Amino acid sequence: MNLTIENILLVGSLLLLISILAGKTSYKFGVPTLLLFLAIGMLAGSEGIGGIFFDDPKLAQFIGIVSLNFILFTGGLETNWTSVKPILREGIALSTLGVFLTAISVGAFVFFLTDFTIFESLLLGSIVSSTDAAAVFSILRSKSIALKTNLRPTLELESGSNDPMAYVLTIAFLSLVVNQDQSYLSIFLLFFQQMIFGGIIGFTFGLLSKYIVNNIKLDFDGLYPVLVIALMFITFSTADFLGGNGFLAIYICAVYLGNQNLIHKKSILKVFDGLAWLMEIVLFLTLGLLVFPSEIIPYMGIGLLISLFLIVVARPIGVFLSLMFFKMRLKRRFYISWVGLRGAVPIVFATYPLLAGIDKANMIFNIVFFISVTSVLIQGTTLSIVAKWLRVSLPKQAKKLTATDLLLTENPKAELKEILITPDYFAVDKKIVELGFPKNAIIAMIIRGDSYITPNGYTKIEAEDTLVVLADKPDVFDEVDRTLKSNKK
Repeated sequence: MNLTIENILLVGSLLLLISILAGKTSYKFGVPTLLLFLAIGMLAGSEGIGGIFFDDPKLAQFIGIVSLNFILFTGGLETNWTSVKPILREGIALSTLGVFLTAISVGAFVFFLTDFTIFESLLLGSIVSSTDAAAVFSILRSKSIALKTNLRPTLELESGSNDPMAYVLTIAFLSLVVNQDQSYLSIFLLFFQQMIFGGIIGFTFGLLSKYIVNNIKLDFDGLYPVLVIALMFITFSTADFLGGNGFLAIYICAVYLGNQNLIHKKSILKVFDGLAWLMEIVLFLTLGLLVFPSEIIPYMGIGLLISLFLIVVARPIGVFLSLMFFKMRLKRRFYISWVGLRGAVPIVFATYPLLAGIDKANMIFNIVFFISVTSVLIQGTTLSIVAKWLRVSLPKQAKKLTATDLLLTENPKAELKEILITPDYFAVDKKIVELGFPKNAIIAMIIRGDSYITPNGYTKIEAEDTLVVLADKPDVFDEVDRTLKSNKK
C-alpha cells in the first residue's frame, strides 16, 4: 500500500489506536511499549501484513528530530532541579566522557571484528553511544521503579543530556568518512562550538521564554501550551542556525522553565506529557515502517555480537571510568551501566549516513536497528529485576510523593490547609506568579466571599481571601506562610 493524501489519516489513526491499545496490555507480558510500537510499524510496513511502502530516510529523519524535540523538552520540564543539583557533575560526566568512551570502545571492537575502516567503525560506535531519552523516560515512568539515593535523577539527567554528545560525534566521524583529509582540529572546534553555543542559547531562551509566557496576556488559556511549543522550536532552530547543538539548547531551556513559576504551568506540563507519548509512538512507528526486516537478517549475527559487547563491556567501561572520581557504591554503578538503553535516537542518527550516501550506510543502519531492538528487549525488560537483585530499589510502600506527582495528579492523600489572608500579608494585591510560591505546594482554590475561584498565575490575591493550599508534607506549610506573609526569603 502506498500512502496517499486520501488514506494517510485513516492509516495513521488506525496505527495510533492499535499502538495505544496494545501498549495498555503489553506490560502484563513484560514487553516494553516502545518495542511494541516498533513491531507494529514493522508489521504495517512493506514486508508486513499492512503492505505500506515507506522508504524515505529524509522524512523519517525529520519526524525523528521533531519527535526528539518534544521528548527531550518534556523530560527537561519534568526534571526537578533540587533532585538533579546534587548529582549534576556525575550526570555531566556520564553524558560527555561516558558517551565518548562508549563510542571509542564500540568503534575499536567493530574495527577488529569487521572489514569497516577505522572511521566507519567509530561512526557506528558514535551512533549507538548515547542512552535513549524516550526509552529511559517511558520505561521508568511505566514501570514506576522507585530507586535509592538519586539514582533516578542521575539516569534521567544522563539520558536527557547525552544525545548532544552522540550527535556531535556522529557528525564528526561521518565527515571524516566522507572527507578523510579533514583536519582533526576541526572536530574539536566543532565539539566546543556545539556545546558552548547550545548551552548559552538554551539558558538565554529559557530566560526569554519565562518572560514571554508570564507577561503575554492571551485570550484563551489553551494557547499557552501552543506558545511554549513555538518557543521550543525557535530555541532548537536558533541554536542549530548559529552552530550550536539544538538538542542541548532545548533540554537546558526546558529544565530552566520546569523549575520556574509559570502561568498555567499545570496545563502546560499535562499537554507536553501527552505530546511526548504521542511523539514516542509516532517516532517508533515511523522507524518500524522504514526498516525492511529481510535486510536485517544477514546482519543479525554481527549485530548481536556488537550489542552484547555494548551492554556487557563498552557501557560499563564508559560508566566506571567517567565516575571513577566520584563517591558511589559499586552496585549503583552497575545499575547505571545496565540502564544503558538504546532506542529510537541511534536509529534516527543512523539515517545521517544513509542521506550522506556512504558505501556501508545500509549495513550501519540495519546493525544499529538490531542493536536498539536487542537493547530494549534485554535491558528494558529486566530493569526491575536487576534493581531488586542489586538492592537499589525501594519497596513500594516507601515511595514518596514528589512535587511533580502532586502537580500533575493532585493526589488526594496530599496535605491540605486553608489560609486566611489578612490585610497585613505581603501577598495582598500580588499575582500568584510574583510570590515565588514553593514548588512542592499549590494553591488549588481561592474562597472569596461566596465565590470559589480556580486560580492561575495571573490571579491577584486580595485581603480576606481564603487560600486552599495543597502540599506534599506538613512542614511545607511553614515555607508557604513565610512566602505569603513576607517578601524576605
